[in-house]
Amino acid sequence: MKVLLKSATIVDATSSHHLKKCDILIENGKISKIASKIQPSDLPTEWAGKVKEVSLDNLHVSQGWFDSSVSFGEPGFEERETVDNGLKTAALSGFTSVAVNANSFPVTDSKGHIKFLKSKAEGNAVNLYPIGALTVGSKGVDLAELYDMQNEGAVSFYDYKQPIANPNLLKIALQYTQNFDGLVQSFPFEKSVARNGVVNEEVNSTRLGLKGIPALSEELQIIRDLYILEYTGGKLHIPTISTKKSVELIKDAKKKGLHVTCSVSIFNLVLTDSILDEFDTNYKLMPPLRTKEDNKALLKGLKEGVIDGVTTDHNPIDIEHKKTEFEQALFGSIGLEACFGALNNLLGTEESVKALTGLKNVFKIPSDQPGGQAGKIEEGNIAEFTLFNPDGISKFAEDDILSTSKNAALLGIKLKGKVYGIFANNQLITKE
Repeated sequence: MKVLLKSATIVDATSSHHLKKCDILIENGKISKIASKIQPSDLPTEWAGKVKEVSLDNLHVSQGWFDSSVSFGEPGFEERETVDNGLKTAALSGFTSVAVNANSFPVTDSKGHIKFLKSKAEGNAVNLYPIGALTVGSKGVDLAELYDMQNEGAVSFYDYKQPIANPNLLKIALQYTQNFDGLVQSFPFEKSVARNGVVNEEVNSTRLGLKGIPALSEELQIIRDLYILEYTGGKLHIPTISTKKSVELIKDAKKKGLHVTCSVSIFNLVLTDSILDEFDTNYKLMPPLRTKEDNKALLKGLKEGVIDGVTTDHNPIDIEHKKTEFEQALFGSIGLEACFGALNNLLGTEESVKALTGLKNVFKIPSDQPGGQAGKIEEGNIAEFTLFNPDGISKFAEDDILSTSKNAALLGIKLKGKVYGIFANNQLITKE
């Protein structure tokens, strides 16, 4: 396959072409030439009619984006989302790689389950990286077969949205995974403090008569986990933090030299609990939407590098489990489609790209491939990047939803820019 991207502004701080407008020639999945202009006369005569030329309005390209937390449902919940449609949605949302959570049925807790997910994604433009459950059935009792799952391709171990209640279990997991450089994730949620809460415990929860989840439930768990990490060593990732104090705790831990990383969901950056007035279950999220003060602290932590990157925390939920009473509805929202536009409206283009690629190193998403390096936009490297236009204002509408499920917390939010698609695994996937 031969593709010529015309007049593309390269957004890649590691590239010598950063912020330059160039033509990019891709041959058999590899960047063969980058120049200010590539004319038909520059190409071999035998290529005539065989080069796909791509000219898009205000085209920008960056290293391919990575989402560290997506849920697709399959196997077991195909009515919510299949792997095939989920990967298509990811591609058209700008993501060349996604890490898929273990919250399927059955739970992804064995090398056979890892192999199944990888086989479902075979031949797709988007790279699917399975996350293995930390414990058998994500029940929090016995460690799953972590070593075997990592050998099969699991990039981390995480009982999705389930806290590790037993501190000794976390201790053992962190000690054991050091033998094969594994990454443990611990959801920051102390159930005994949160109890049956459904929204952030604050003025709005009291006013609306909804049971609250205090910020303390997140922060206590993080404090405990960091103490255990200091004792054991190992690598710990804390997904989707949501409070100001959480940022401070992780900042202090990094200063001490602990190998801890964290993410924030797009929802906790752009929404607050003030949006709950209409009891719309699309806003029932875990972690819950917090306050404006928390939002500001999370944004600052992201800019300072305390928070390693942004996730869409994409979690499709079928209508039967969302169109019900607020207390009974399941937590979760889809997020892939609107993530870039919402983030770009907050941070601007370069910072948004940094936030959407920052977790690659944390999850050791492969950069070295046969024939060159994927990611860095330089001649000779594997072509794996996102195509987008950073300009233009719109609102996220139902027509923009590509997922099977429609539970979107970001409906109606202001977006800046739009995603055209991706080039990865020698495939060009675009909306145009």
